[in-house]
Amino acid sequence: MTSFSIIILNWNGLDHLKNYLSSVVNTNYQNFEVILADNGSTDASIEWVEKEYPSVKIAALDNNYFFAGGNNRAIQWADNDWLVFLNNDVEVAPDWLTKMAAMIDKHASVGILQPKIRSLNQPTHFEYAGAAGGFIDRYGYPYCRGRILNIVEEDLGQYDDPTLLDWASGAAMFTRKDLFEQLEGFDEDFEMHMEEIDLCWRARNMGIQIMYCPESIVFHLGGGSLTEGSYKKIWYNYRNNWFMLLKNIPTHQLLGTLGLRYVLDIIAGIKAMLSGQFHEAKAILSAHLSLLAKFPKLLVKRKIQESIIHRNKGQRKQLGAPFLVWEFFILSRKTYSELSTNQTN
Repeated sequence: MTSFSIIILNWNGLDHLKNYLSSVVNTNYQNFEVILADNGSTDASIEWVEKEYPSVKIAALDNNYFFAGGNNRAIQWADNDWLVFLNNDVEVAPDWLTKMAAMIDKHASVGILQPKIRSLNQPTHFEYAGAAGGFIDRYGYPYCRGRILNIVEEDLGQYDDPTLLDWASGAAMFTRKDLFEQLEGFDEDFEMHMEEIDLCWRARNMGIQIMYCPESIVFHLGGGSLTEGSYKKIWYNYRNNWFMLLKNIPTHQLLGTLGLRYVLDIIAGIKAMLSGQFHEAKAILSAHLSLLAKFPKLLVKRKIQESIIHRNKGQRKQLGAPFLVWEFFILSRKTYSELSTNQTN
């Protein structure tokens, strides 16, 4: 039987734990453990979990290592073959592990999986941070089946087929422990946001498949780490997207892709200023400036990825259609099914 180690990262999230941890602990499955990876909370999260759920392992970290660092450090407490990175604001269906285990049994070559992620606030709809699985457009913009930019679809069963993905959401990500260790975990320079996309891209460079499991369902509250539209969220999204692209984009697409992306970011900054969103424009500029300090390190990481591809005779992810910004804003295509031909997996 497939065994799971569920790692729930927490930083002062006691309210979330009180609301959602019980659904995880009471999962209807035989072989799993739950690990609370606590990033130095000061709100009595650890004490409450120890009292209410003594079966939960406590990985008490001495500081806030953000999403990437906290999860990386927590795997030393994990004893099972599969890791499950689960946000502390996620409620799970009782059979979510059973359904995922069945898919793992059928697809031995798959190394990373994602369940269907619906919204806790609107359970009939997909949730922003993953929906029915993630993809990347030709200029590095992430999107999902069920979520294009800020438009989230109702779940009408339109994405109930298992499919290969470009990336799985860190809100509820399943990965083989040995693979995660081989990848050396999440890149801690990201801190938070898009580190899971980078991890999946690096896995694909090794020839590892990523898959969506529609029968396994979880419900995500979302927005707990950083407020939508806040300066820091905008900054992380722009900076980390460039981190990901500079590390992983195919060499023959590098200049053309990044050149247009730079122009699009300038346009986004100008648009923000003209609409009075000066904090957004400042965040975009600051994100670009921050790349300068990290650029030498990013080049080293890029060379490592090139070496991995060569050694494993893999093929770096080829960025292709669609051009999300054009299709969304000019052609008014707002749903996944309306987009032009998507990437070949």
